[in-house]
Amino acid sequence: MRTIRYSKVLHACCWHPYKAFAELGKAIKTIFLCRYFHSEALRREINEGLNVIEQWNGANDFVFFARRGELVSNRSEDHEVSMLALHLLQNCMVYINTLMLQQVLAQPKWADKLTPRDLRALTPPIWDHVNPYGRFAFDMTTRLPLE
Repeated sequence: MRTIRYSKVLHACCWHPYKAFAELGKAIKTIFLCRYFHSEALRREINEGLNVIEQWNGANDFVFFARRGELVSNRSEDHEVSMLALHLLQNCMVYINTLMLQQVLAQPKWADKLTPRDLRALTPPIWDHVNPYGRFAFDMTTRLPLE
């Protein structure tokens, strides 16, 4: 393992601040890696976070399905509109899913069955019930049965 000499850091601080920050970044990265390899709980937490991100990316691919999710225009305005529409769809999906999850979790039979680990596994970006193709029947005189 390499050690950092005080004189090297002092010299870097005086003449080249970016070199000092680079050395500091290396030290911070080394400390993090030591904690990561030592702590199984930290590795599990990071892995669970990565799984949530992968699920979110899967939802993005599912929702943004036209032309395999590629932006085909060269105009930055078109890219912006596409991304804003994707964000709007994501927010709507998460909002509706959160309301549906709250409705189910409010039932006493589920409150007793689910463990804290089960509750941690619940996440709003679910898309199994979303129909991206086909016909949609809208009745604008009624509301969704969500509280």
